[in-house]
Amino acid sequence: MKRIATTFVAAVVLLAAGCSSDGDGSGGSSSADVPGVTDTEVVIGSHQPLTGPAAAGYASISPATKAYFDFVNANGGVNGRKITYKVKDDGYNPATTQQVVRELVLQDKVFAIINGLGTPTHTGVLDFLKTNRVPDLFVASGSRSWNQPDKYPGTFGFNPDYTVEGKILGTYVKENQAGKKVCFLGQDDDFGRDSLAGLEKVVGAVASKGTYVTSNPNVGPQMGQFKAAGCEVVVLATIPGFTALSIGTAAKIAFKPQFVVSNVGADPDTVGKALGAAAPLLEGVVAANYLPLATDEANPWVALFKKVNTEYNGGAEFDNNVIYGMSVAYLFVQSLQAAGKDLTRDGIIEAVKKNGFQGPALVPLRFSATDHSGYAGTQLTKIEGGKAVFFGTAYTTDDAEGAVTPHTAQAVTPPSNGVPAA
Repeated sequence: MKRIATTFVAAVVLLAAGCSSDGDGSGGSSSADVPGVTDTEVVIGSHQPLTGPAAAGYASISPATKAYFDFVNANGGVNGRKITYKVKDDGYNPATTQQVVRELVLQDKVFAIINGLGTPTHTGVLDFLKTNRVPDLFVASGSRSWNQPDKYPGTFGFNPDYTVEGKILGTYVKENQAGKKVCFLGQDDDFGRDSLAGLEKVVGAVASKGTYVTSNPNVGPQMGQFKAAGCEVVVLATIPGFTALSIGTAAKIAFKPQFVVSNVGADPDTVGKALGAAAPLLEGVVAANYLPLATDEANPWVALFKKVNTEYNGGAEFDNNVIYGMSVAYLFVQSLQAAGKDLTRDGIIEAVKKNGFQGPALVPLRFSATDHSGYAGTQLTKIEGGKAVFFGTAYTTDDAEGAVTPHTAQAVTPPSNGVPAA
């Protein structure tokens, strides 16, 4: 256990390591009036945690997104336009997010913000993006905040919302861990709160619950609390570093519950690296996912993204974060195509609302005029032999009182040239 503790500490140390001025700022009636759009280019931006407490794993998402855009550009772009993707590091610090998003919009004149990552970070730029009428597409978080069409008509989520995911995780717990004492640890923001709300809709009030803040990499008190409470199942709504902290800390105090983890903090490669030599502690962990697994060699989407990763991402380590980044890029390319050659901000928002997109995910998107949340559900995985493996079926549900329903439709295969058709 001393070895585990030493590695764990080392991993923690590593982890610790207004108003528009762009002219009229409107959607414009034609591409000629639209910031970030010319006849040959569309410039978009994103804020990502390339450093800081959420960088582990997440820092590889935007390079993967760029790689897929480069692949599309090499095949002619979209409607004759090449995609220029600008990424700025916010360190998962909400104050920095506000600064870099203002730079992207006011100085870099981006057409849209794509896949801004993080619940606490992105929450602080919603009003700014709305004021400047900047499309805010496919936020990398499952907060229900992105699904407010009346208040934020240009914002759309990507991940299943955390309450949807919490209901599906709760269904697993109810059906497979019946009678056991269930507890919960979540991030101290909408991520944790929305996830707990979904979980408790299915399993009822949990026996013990706790929160963490990303500025304090110590979950010893929370794990001690759960052990003292006799928790047998612990559901985690945690980013990868805190998934590792929770599992590693529990092992240190000889606390061995069944961990059930949100997709946000479940990538076994990322969490395993944070745990170091203690990575075998992940064996048996149950988690959620809604995209193909990087280890599924037979999946045609994995084959496509691997090819793109080799040719345009320098052969970067191929994990579920790479799958995520390229899946976002694929959806954005579909959105550009649906918006048409006369590209405007209002036009792409209308195109996303019409939905109809099909891609690598296991469940459908829910975009409509009245629903801006992302994917409608998730499937569960279990870590076996160091790899996450899907089991059972995918499920969909809503963030209210709707039933958790099996989703059995077959996933589509990618286009032969790897670029979605208009």
